[in-house]
Amino acid sequence: MANTLYDRTIAFAGICQAVALVQQAAKNGYCDTDAFETSLKAILNVSPSSTLNVFGRESDLKLGLECLVKGIDNTPAGSEITRYIISLMALERKLSSRNDAMSQLGDRIQMLGRQAEHFAITDDQMISNLASVYLDVVSPIGPRIQVTGTPTVLQQSSNQNKVRALLLSGIRSAVLWRQVGGKRRHLIFGRKKMVEQAQILLARM
Repeated sequence: MANTLYDRTIAFAGICQAVALVQQAAKNGYCDTDAFETSLKAILNVSPSSTLNVFGRESDLKLGLECLVKGIDNTPAGSEITRYIISLMALERKLSSRNDAMSQLGDRIQMLGRQAEHFAITDDQMISNLASVYLDVVSPIGPRIQVTGTPTVLQQSSNQNKVRALLLSGIRSAVLWRQVGGKRRHLIFGRKKMVEQAQILLARM
């Protein structure tokens, strides 16, 4: 996997897209359908030919790129996005240090890959299966990610499944971020460059 600004921007946009969708689903119970499908498919794409290949085309990451450019700010919504990103990255670091959990995660994702031959990735059953992988394998490692939203929306199991499936997608992108050389210092000192790269990608859509 190439280790360039482009690759880091794509991987980070993947994380941003997952958390932007978590925010939408937790507040409204629904989210951008195309972006949702892209983020879920990324979970099952375990042997991509390139960083972009995890997600498909650059335009499939439009929501994540927009979130990277505009969404991480000092507004309450922006602070929430930042909190989700930091929490996901902390959880991925703990997960990646646990060989047993990583191996279990790999097995479960392989099994889901076989199921995806018979079901659409956005089928309720697939979303429920993705959510259970997050719940069984990732969540127990901690720290738990506190998702805020509309209480009546979050009480519905179908929306809980959506949120957990999207958090699993966020973990997938956080793994990718690390694979392409993404480090904490890039977030602190290199964010401006990633924003500029994201703006270039958005301008050509």
